[in-house]
Amino acid sequence: MEYTHHLQTIVQKQKNGIHEGICSVCSSSPFVIDAAITQAVRTGTPVLIEATANQVNQMGGYTGMKPADFRKYVLDRAAALGLPAERLILGGDHLGPVAWQKCDAAEAMDLAEELTYEFAKAGFTKIHLDASMPLGSEVTLSTEEIADRTVRLCKASERGFAAYREEAVRAGASSDEVLAPVYVIGSEVPTPGGSGEEDALSVTKPEALKEMLTCFEEKFSEAGLADGEGSPWGRIIAAVVQPGVEFGNDNVHEYVPEEATQLTEEAAEIPGIVLEGHSTDYQRESSLKQMVEDGIAILKVGPALTFAAREGLYALAMMEDTLCAAGVLDAGEASDFIGVLDEVMRNDPSSWQGHYTAEEPESTLLRKYSYSDRSRYYMHRPEVKAAIRKLMENLHGRITLTMLSQFMPQQYVHAREGMLELKPEALVIDKTCDELSRYWRACGLFE
Repeated sequence: MEYTHHLQTIVQKQKNGIHEGICSVCSSSPFVIDAAITQAVRTGTPVLIEATANQVNQMGGYTGMKPADFRKYVLDRAAALGLPAERLILGGDHLGPVAWQKCDAAEAMDLAEELTYEFAKAGFTKIHLDASMPLGSEVTLSTEEIADRTVRLCKASERGFAAYREEAVRAGASSDEVLAPVYVIGSEVPTPGGSGEEDALSVTKPEALKEMLTCFEEKFSEAGLADGEGSPWGRIIAAVVQPGVEFGNDNVHEYVPEEATQLTEEAAEIPGIVLEGHSTDYQRESSLKQMVEDGIAILKVGPALTFAAREGLYALAMMEDTLCAAGVLDAGEASDFIGVLDEVMRNDPSSWQGHYTAEEPESTLLRKYSYSDRSRYYMHRPEVKAAIRKLMENLHGRITLTMLSQFMPQQYVHAREGMLELKPEALVIDKTCDELSRYWRACGLFE
């Protein structure tokens, strides 16, 4: 039996005129991961969950998880929520030297190769090879230099996959059912988390896409990575481009099909490759649907999902405040989740400086309500996690339908229809699923 990666199937459908895509859930948030798995269970579809090199790496990243740890965590959550493992696709995003840009090139690339090897060895099958950033004292990189470094990363990934396949076969799997990783390449990657620099926004030119693919194919061929359909080059399924979408702290640059027509028409003529759109967060559903129809078949989203989860947590915190004011809860027992999160962010501004102004009161508002959602970098902190646990404990069994109607009206509707239990964790997950549903519909996965 021949096994085909689900993402390769999507590419085939796109090339045959079937406008289907997939949402790439790029987040390490437990609420977002549970929401993505829940969405896949509800709709009977596969789900693609990705970890970035900053979140998860061989040193633990800011989550404290290595690639094997992240894989186990997501697989365990899938099993707990009823999603078959074969419907879970795990990806590694921005795999390369992004976490070590201040190091000199030699050290950064050694670390990047180790990172990519570890992701592939852990069984991640969708790998974004990203060597686009200058390192150390470098100012710019040519397409050839990026391609050479990408080849190094691809070789490391293939070594990791060989080790993973060997281990799987020893465990009883047949060699042909161990799916080889598929690859995404591309150097025109928008600023992770949004830039807000709309004046600098420029749609990738079709000639730039052609130049990149031509150069990369030559480098892969020289390295012996382009021999045959099953070769690493034959498993490149997508190129990252800038299709003209971006967001800042309080603005969203919506997709304008006419501005990307030359790019998408050029991409449509390239066999075996679709486009991957980063920073599709906060786009209108109609825009997301149009992107998929234009061949931007992989829609990467992250901050919009943690933004939705944060909104859910804030709504719960407001319910807690209401219960304290009414005397149902002792105010001294309140979690003060919103206050704790902001205090942690103020005490360590390293993950939001450079994105938000330091001027008050704008700084306080941005820490709470920015589209960039830099608060997501603090949700793993012990103090914040403890506040979330306390919030959930305080609200367990105390949320009424009438309170839910006030603070989470869509979840009220779902609860009234018998789709949702009045459990605080479930409410946050369902709130995040509302955002994910827009992507599922845009990708043609359900009505």
